[in-house]
Amino acid sequence: MADLEKLRRNLEAEGFTVSCFGTAAQAADYLDAALDGKTIGIGGSVTIRDMGLAERLSTHARVYWHWNEDALEQAASAQVYLTSVNGLAETGELINIDGTGNRVASGLYGHEKVYFVVGRNKVAPDYDAALWRARNIAAPKNAQRLQVRTPCAAKGDKCYDCKSPHRICRALVVYWEKPKSMDMEVVLIDEDLGY
Repeated sequence: MADLEKLRRNLEAEGFTVSCFGTAAQAADYLDAALDGKTIGIGGSVTIRDMGLAERLSTHARVYWHWNEDALEQAASAQVYLTSVNGLAETGELINIDGTGNRVASGLYGHEKVYFVVGRNKVAPDYDAALWRARNIAAPKNAQRLQVRTPCAAKGDKCYDCKSPHRICRALVVYWEKPKSMDMEVVLIDEDLGY
């Protein structure tokens, strides 16, 4: 089981703001209140989808969601960006893998604030375990969800480092520390969410 208090201390030591919640509903309430009237970009996050955040925020903010048609450009220029991660190390590193590049680009630069919304199931003890998780748990599940023709989607068991034209793992970003120019907050939730 993940040690969320240790994780919080390590993330704060790397410059991230951290908020911890026992449930996804509590985290959704927090984000709903914090983002009133903002323009919000949302990456292709199953965590955020399952929390119903896009629909909830749309009642009082302008939301550009990855899964809505023609929203990638608007999401990239929104005031705030919401995403998750594919792996989060208790030692403080955040890891994201992307196929299009929109999530990793928006998670690095260009917004007033970026929120990483993360369930406890994505936490691993250290960097190597978090990277392994991102490649061998999150990526195959996302490939299956997207119904792409890759070995990891067909077998669902691990990354095959394939050269398929349908490959969804094309970019990898590791946040060793919070980038200097960005305001970033990690929203930790003590529930299993997303992949």
